[in-house]
Amino acid sequence: MTSTPTPAPADAQDILADIGDAWLWALGWALATLVPGVVVLVWPQETLHVLAVVIGLHFLLGGVFSFVSAFSRSYRDSGSRLMRILLAFGSVLVGVVCLRHPLQTIAALSLVVGVFWLLSGLVTVYIAVADRGRAHRGLTFGVGTLGVVAGIVVLGYPAESAVALARLLGLWLVLLGVAEVAVALALRSAGRRARHAADTAAT
Repeated sequence: MTSTPTPAPADAQDILADIGDAWLWALGWALATLVPGVVVLVWPQETLHVLAVVIGLHFLLGGVFSFVSAFSRSYRDSGSRLMRILLAFGSVLVGVVCLRHPLQTIAALSLVVGVFWLLSGLVTVYIAVADRGRAHRGLTFGVGTLGVVAGIVVLGYPAESAVALARLLGLWLVLLGVAEVAVALALRSAGRRARHAADTAAT
């Protein structure tokens, strides 16, 4: 009597890849960007401390999403995956810095957020250009370009009050969130087409 072989347990990297490939994961990151933007736009009169906390929590969540997404199978290039992982750790670092009390100045918060958006945008643009086999390169390039512009604007705009900075950051978070929603919907559409093609081939 032959026994049925026990399936091997799923590898941690495969689990992260499955999560990172899911369009709902991309949608989650889009909402984690969009919601803080709406919050700071609706209540721009909140103190700089509250603004820093909201932005800090956004970057902490961003680090988690970026780390898991780095293991997505869409990152065929190991260099792009490594850059994405470094970006995730950078996002967590920025989140921690934003949550620290000594950062509660307009200039400091603008500098930290602006520099990170600029660098992350450049990394995203590089990934879109370098990885020719990547799906939705145009959308990825657009999101990266938007991040670069956001970083330049935040660094160059002389926000003299917490209200002005809240409106500026909120606007760019909403724009970035909408762009990420478009990416998530494109991933869902691609997944449906792939499943339809597989079902057609099976029949």
